[in-house]
Amino acid sequence: MVKNLFLPGFSQEKNPGSVEFQVVNFTNKIRRLTSHLELHRKDYLSQRGLQKILGKRQRLLSYLANKNRIRYNKLINQLDIRESIIR
Repeated sequence: MVKNLFLPGFSQEKNPGSVEFQVVNFTNKIRRLTSHLELHRKDYLSQRGLQKILGKRQRLLSYLANKNRIRYNKLINQLDIRESIIR
């Protein structure tokens, strides 16, 4: 299981309220929960928590894409997550 995932470029970020910081934290949680669910397939509470975090991250990413497309593209590339369809 992945405990702490180090993402370069975000370690010196001091504003925990920024969209980028929140998306990075959600991405870390998603990766931890995904590795947990590979071992414990029937942990339905963790599956529900993962779905909620995925939804929160998706809403934040769509907000960022609408507000500042350059920051959005930079974040997507740094986190190595694919671009999804924006509502």
